[in-house]
Amino acid sequence: MNTKKLILVGCVAFGLILSSGSLFAQKKMIQVKGSDTMVNLVQILAETYMANNPDKPIAVLGGGSGTGIAALINGTCDIANHSRPMKDKEVTMAKDRGVTPHKFIIAVDGLSVIVNESSPVFKLTVDQIGAIFRGEITNWKEVGGPDKTISLYGRQSNSGTFVFFQEHVLKKQNYSQDMKRMNGNAQIVEGVSVDKEGIGYVGVGYVVDKNGNPRKGIKILKVSKDAGAAVFSPLNKTAVDSGDYPIARPLFQTTAGTPKGVVLDFLMFEMSPEGQKIIEEEGFFPIGSDVLSENKKHLK
Repeated sequence: MNTKKLILVGCVAFGLILSSGSLFAQKKMIQVKGSDTMVNLVQILAETYMANNPDKPIAVLGGGSGTGIAALINGTCDIANHSRPMKDKEVTMAKDRGVTPHKFIIAVDGLSVIVNESSPVFKLTVDQIGAIFRGEITNWKEVGGPDKTISLYGRQSNSGTFVFFQEHVLKKQNYSQDMKRMNGNAQIVEGVSVDKEGIGYVGVGYVVDKNGNPRKGIKILKVSKDAGAAVFSPLNKTAVDSGDYPIARPLFQTTAGTPKGVVLDFLMFEMSPEGQKIIEEEGFFPIGSDVLSENKKHLK
C-alpha cells in the first residue's frame, strides 16, 4: 500500500473514531446525588429503569442531602436526593445562580429509632428521644431500662436525617457531644446491633429485611407524641400516612428547572405504579394521589 493510501485509510479510521465518540457523548449520563437514606433505593430504581432503557444511563451517588443540594446548585448533578426540605438560604443561593428548584416527593419515610435487640425498652416518647440525643438523659434506667450508660449513634451534619431529627425531635437544640457521628444508615444499624446500650435513628428502609422483618441485632421502637398518647411503629403505613407516627417525613428529589428528557422520564418512572411498588418493596412507603397531583404541578 503506498503512502497516499495509508494516509487516506488513517483519515477514514480517525473520522470513524471521532464519529463514534460524538455518538457516545450524546448519551449523557444523568447524575443523581445526595441523601444517604435514599441512595440504595434510588440506585435500585435506576437499575430497573436502565434495564428497560439501556441507552439512558443514570449514576446515583450518596454523600448526604446537603451534598446533593449543593451539587444541584453548582450544576454538577441533574437530580438532588434529599431527606429534608431545602433551606431558605439554599433556595436563595440557587436562584442567585440562575437555578429554579423544582421539588418532587417520591416516597415517605417512617424515620425509625432503634436499640439493640437485647434491650428491654420497646417504646419512647418524642420528648424522651430528644432528651436522650441532647444528652439530658444518659442512663437507660431513666426510661425503664437497665442501669447502663446510653450509647448514642447518629449522622454527620451534612445529612438530611441529622437536620430533620434535630429540628423535629431535638427541637432545634444541639446533639450530645457524646454521639457517635456515622457516615450512613447502614453504619448506625451495624453499630447498634453490636452495642447492647446503643440507640440510633435511621430511615425505615434500613430496619427491615426483604420479608419485612426487623434486621438481626436491632429492635425498632414504638414512638408516641407525648406521655399520654398512643404509641405507633414506623412500620405501620396507616400511622405514618395519618401522622399518628410522629417522626415521618417525605423524601425529595429536586431538579434545576422543569425536568426534561431522561430526567423527566426517570421521575415519571419513579412515580409510576411500577416505581412505587419498588419503593414499597425496599421498606419505604409510596406516595398518595394528593402528593402525585402536587408533583405534577412542578412538571410545568
